[in-house]
Amino acid sequence: MPTFEIGEQDFLLDGRPHQVLSGALHYFRVHPDLWADRIRSARQMGLNTIETYVAWNVHAPTPDVFDTSGPRDLGRFLDLVAAEGMHAIVRPGPYICAEWDNGGFPAWLFRLPGVGVRRNEPTYLAAVEQYLAHVLPLVAARQVTRGGPVIAVQVENEYGAYGDDQEYLRALVAMTRAQGIEVPLLTCDQADDAMLERGGLPGVHRTATFGSRTAERLEVLRRHQPTGPLMCMEFWCGWFDHWGAHHHTTDAAASAADLDALLAAGGSVNVYMFHGGTNTGFTSGANDKGVYQPTVTSYDYDAPLAEDGTRTAKYDAFREVLGRYTALPDDVPPVRAPAPTAVLRDGRRTVDLWSVVDGLDGWVEAPDVPTYEQVGAVGGFVLHRATVDLTAPAVLAFGEVRDRAQVFLDGRPVGVLDRAEHATALTLPAVGVARLDVLVEDQGRVNYGPRIGEDKGLIGPATLGGRPLTGWRVLPVDVDAVAASPALAAGAAPATGPVPGPSFSVWEHDLPVADLFVSTRGWGKGVVWVNGTSLGRYWSKGPQTTLYAPAPTVTGRGDRVVVLELLAGAGQLALVDAPDLGHTDS
Repeated sequence: MPTFEIGEQDFLLDGRPHQVLSGALHYFRVHPDLWADRIRSARQMGLNTIETYVAWNVHAPTPDVFDTSGPRDLGRFLDLVAAEGMHAIVRPGPYICAEWDNGGFPAWLFRLPGVGVRRNEPTYLAAVEQYLAHVLPLVAARQVTRGGPVIAVQVENEYGAYGDDQEYLRALVAMTRAQGIEVPLLTCDQADDAMLERGGLPGVHRTATFGSRTAERLEVLRRHQPTGPLMCMEFWCGWFDHWGAHHHTTDAAASAADLDALLAAGGSVNVYMFHGGTNTGFTSGANDKGVYQPTVTSYDYDAPLAEDGTRTAKYDAFREVLGRYTALPDDVPPVRAPAPTAVLRDGRRTVDLWSVVDGLDGWVEAPDVPTYEQVGAVGGFVLHRATVDLTAPAVLAFGEVRDRAQVFLDGRPVGVLDRAEHATALTLPAVGVARLDVLVEDQGRVNYGPRIGEDKGLIGPATLGGRPLTGWRVLPVDVDAVAASPALAAGAAPATGPVPGPSFSVWEHDLPVADLFVSTRGWGKGVVWVNGTSLGRYWSKGPQTTLYAPAPTVTGRGDRVVVLELLAGAGQLALVDAPDLGHTDS
């Protein structure tokens, strides 16, 4: 039976020294029909291993559900890795960061009474044990020791940047082994002495994360891992983007030189990311280090394999380096060819949000503004409604806004409260008795640091003119269900010209069956769906101005495109020939 072990100086595959040449590829960020293609592209670059996180919240929308169907089929993904003749490293967290909503934690976890995450706390550990009991048998059955591809499993993730609870880490190790994991266990932390000390555990092999200054970072790692192979578990070859900032890129030649230095030193590598994919729907996370910064839809990451699966200059540079350490296949993925173009102008039908929500069930009564958690909303949008009497201008205020609230009186926009601006109050004009609507958008749960798990929505108290504002009706708006409903088009009216928001617009066209890039230039803020599949959010503040529609989402026969526009839109939607991820800092 095959073996994978940690030797005195090297990883040992069947007893022989083995250099792990891995690339990060998150199955939950890639359309499942494209998994095999992306895995093959990794092998063609010279990699021998695929690494993936497992996002707990992808599989467990509620405590009593663990879904491994369709795009959540981790077992199938690992089987495709094996079919390509590659190995796999699995990182199930339970915390993953990954610029993913809540760092992978399900929102319901934080509603458990007394729960204390990422530490040795019984309620949390019981939930983690249940999660691992679902996911790890899928991994255990596919270990290299049982004829499968999995050579290693990671425990937690960059824990030294968060805590120092060794009992917690030991509990995770025990849970992992109890589920039949026989292959080596790893930890990973930034190449920092304090973090490697706090995040490591005797008997568990330490790895580091970095993207430059290779020799220096390996020296730091060696201080904490005196024997055994050196591995960079996240070789950062790019970076992620925030709304309103620039698109991050790194120099291909410089990244390749750092990769060469790592491999020449005998180190093993996991290129993060080899292929980033997309934060579809409402899955993107956010950072908050004093200023809230939500992550954009594209997770292209300036990776060697672009968001649409085409190879880049960085791919070619990395392949040349890898060819010095391993045999390369003759074939390579294609470079990008121009995508089909079109303009969706005619046939648009539009309906305002107010007409839609009036026909929805699920309204709840609340004396004060409830959080998302209190009304059972996982993410997306929640509408708050009250009746107000404005005989004079008055200040509407909330304790906190998480994350963005649009305020309307009788359907007319009054203003926006944006968390990134620390805005919690605005003045309502004197209009007499009016319907107050506050549409709140969760723009992504914080994925790193102490604010993980915080409640979303309006944080009370709500006041008007300094007095408590009570008597709310609240609706979690399932915009995915609305966009997929045949009733949406039936209730919409033919429309031309610019689109006033908030509203839904619908087109039905025969689209080209190919990878498509939907331009959002001229549109304000919102979400796009193709045939019921969410392509993700757009926002005029950028940097990205296109959304990627993978070919498998298109049928070519009466394709249905839906846009939820929150502000105002151009009225026509263009398919362009290439992605535009925005301006860089150069």
